[in-house]
Formats: sequence, C-alpha cells, structure tokens
Amino acid sequence: MFLSPRHAAIIEMAKEHGRVLVDDLAAHFNVTPQTIRKDLNDMCDQRLLTRIHGGALFPSGIENMEYEARRKIASDEKDAIGKAAAKLIPDNASLFINIGTTTEAVSKALLDHNGLMVITNNINVANRMRVYPSMEVVIAGGVVRGSDGGIVGEAAVDFIRQFKVDYAVIGSSAIDHDGALLDFDFREVKVAQAIIANARHVILVADATKFERTAPVRIGHLSQVNTFITDRCDVDSIRRICSDSEVRLIETTRLSPME
Repeated sequence: MFLSPRHAAIIEMAKEHGRVLVDDLAAHFNVTPQTIRKDLNDMCDQRLLTRIHGGALFPSGIENMEYEARRKIASDEKDAIGKAAAKLIPDNASLFINIGTTTEAVSKALLDHNGLMVITNNINVANRMRVYPSMEVVIAGGVVRGSDGGIVGEAAVDFIRQFKVDYAVIGSSAIDHDGALLDFDFREVKVAQAIIANARHVILVADATKFERTAPVRIGHLSQVNTFITDRCDVDSIRRICSDSEVRLIETTRLSPME
C-alpha cells in the first residue's frame, strides 16, 4: 500500500503516541486543519487509523492495542481522572483495583493514603503499591496475561468472590452509546463482573476516547456503577443514563483547580 510521506509520518506518530490530534498535526506539518482532516479520513477509510473526535487512534478495528500504546493515549486525562477518583476514597478503606491503564493512574494517585487494603488482579498496581507500608496489598491468583500483567481466569474470579469491599475501581476498553461497558477478553470480563458484584461503591474510570471505540465482550452496563469519572462526556445518551440511573458523573475538565 502506497503512503505519501505525510501519511507515513502520521502513522508513525499515531503508533508512537497511541493517538494523533488534528490541531497538533496541522501545526507540525504547517498545513490547514482541513488538510489534516482529509488525511485522517483517507487513512481511516483504509483502516489504518480509527477516527475519533478531533483526531484518530492507532490501530484500527476491534483488536486491543499494545499496552504501552494504550498507556500513552490521553495520559494527562488519565492522571486527572486518577486524582479525582482518589479523592473519593478515604483512608482505611478496602477496595478492588482492576486491570487497565486508567485504573493504574488511580493507584498512583492513592499512594498518599493511609490504611488502605487493596485487592487487585493487576500486577502493575500490586508492584507499585506494595512498597508503601501504609498499604496492605492482596493480589489475585490465576493466569497472568503477558501483554499487560493482568491476572484473569476462574481462579481469579473465585478469589475476588471471597471479599466484600468498600470501593471498586474498574475500567472499560469501550463504552457503547447505549451504556454497555465492553472489553476484549472474556476472562477479564468475568473478573470485572465479580468485582462489581462484591463492592459497595463502584467507580468506573474511563477517558473520552472510550466512547469512540468498540469491543466484543460485555462487562455490564453503566447503570450498575455508582460513580463515573471521565475527562469529558459529549455523548447525550450517556449523560441521560447517568441521570436516570442516579450515577454520579464527574468530568475532570469541568472541575475547578481546587477540586
């Protein structure tokens, strides 16, 4: 497949950073935003990128992204989401933290807390938090997924079911406009469902790019969570579901600097 030099460069930038934005590309290549939008639309038509509001994601299709690429997508937004979630969790609480780059941002923001009991199926979370003497970290047993350090499978599900905790922090690979929470690995979904069922307060953390993605396996529905934290929600149907189901919606871009 022939790619122009600019298209090839855009693909490489998307591959490195996980996503590209129209305004950034226009400035980088010294062309108009309209030219970049046409470039992105052409590459999305060829299934090289996936279009999102204001830019595009790499890669396209329903396949999950490489873990490091996912970590780079909306990293600033994930950090803000992590800090907002951490503010909801008091000292001396028990909580689940699930697999995902956004849930890892929450774990990072929790490091100044005291007396937490953290139960996780995420090796990265356990490794970050275990060195803090104020934290008690309990890690699930099961199959370790090499791509991201997630622990999945029936053993992990059975382990999670032994607990009833104050809070659960979960992520989602995609959020459908009908409120369905979606993921790629049915083994991970089973663990996430057990986490939701065994927490008193469920916090969903997901940046706005998740509204633009799709995945084949259903975790559950937005109405099953208590609080949804995102950077912004421009999807009217999602806002309605939150209102109708009494789900607290927190958008970090709307928070004041002191919040």
